[in-house]
Amino acid sequence: MADNDFEPKLVGFLCRWCTYQGADLAGTSRIQYPPNLVPIRVMCSGRVDPVFVLNAFSRGADGVVIFGCHPGDCHYQEGNYKAVRRYNLLVKLIEQLGIEKERLRLEWVSAAEGARYAKVVKEITEEIKQLGPLNWGRTEEN
Repeated sequence: MADNDFEPKLVGFLCRWCTYQGADLAGTSRIQYPPNLVPIRVMCSGRVDPVFVLNAFSRGADGVVIFGCHPGDCHYQEGNYKAVRRYNLLVKLIEQLGIEKERLRLEWVSAAEGARYAKVVKEITEEIKQLGPLNWGRTEEN
């Protein structure tokens, strides 16, 4: 059970064309959501290398979210389909490494969905609070 004072550290990989714009819309619309997620802009969700996700976990992230355009709306035609394939493999890999699969999510958020972006950040923050901190790969100097 998680500590009530625990604030999860989250990393989000945001598609430059859709989700990054959706996050910007959430901000300019002053939609409230937890500040726990550090956004990292990538050109496409299909460009999120599995090593990026593992690196985020090993450097202290309690959860990771890969955000992309809705299927069929990818700026690069099929990048989000590639993201789905990588995500499915990543889920299996992190479970083998002792990380709960709930700590990794793949979400579709368009440029017009600022409210959806905020909702997903709220949801993942609450879910990770319930799981508690991830101690995988951390050393004393991290």
